[in-house]
Amino acid sequence: MVELLIGKKGTGKTKVLIDSVNNACTTANGNVVFINNNTGRNMYDISSKVRMADTSEFEISSWDEFFGFICGIISSNFDITNIYIDGILKIVKDTMEGFEKFLKNVDELGKKFNFETMISVSMDINEAPDYLKKYQK
Repeated sequence: MVELLIGKKGTGKTKVLIDSVNNACTTANGNVVFINNNTGRNMYDISSKVRMADTSEFEISSWDEFFGFICGIISSNFDITNIYIDGILKIVKDTMEGFEKFLKNVDELGKKFNFETMISVSMDINEAPDYLKKYQK
């Protein structure tokens, strides 16, 4: 399952995401992963039990590459139950083209390997494509 937190910058998406991460690490029956492009920014807000992945150390330039990054995380640990992605449009500096396919692929991967994904997307909900709204929390 994929859930999106959609809203303009400064609307509190990251705080909601971090609260969800910390809650998941106390209730999940597996491992929790937090992905963003600057984990140092949030490292003191997130439980030390959470595996943090900083994408700024990798040259991710497309949705397919980022999907491969997530597949790599899953393949290294099949006990992951939750993945949280903060600021996805900062991670993949690509056009929105390909984002719909990425979401579908992550959703299918989550069903196959039994994990949930929550992603923050910085954009005005009124300007968001319809395919994003079906994943909105």
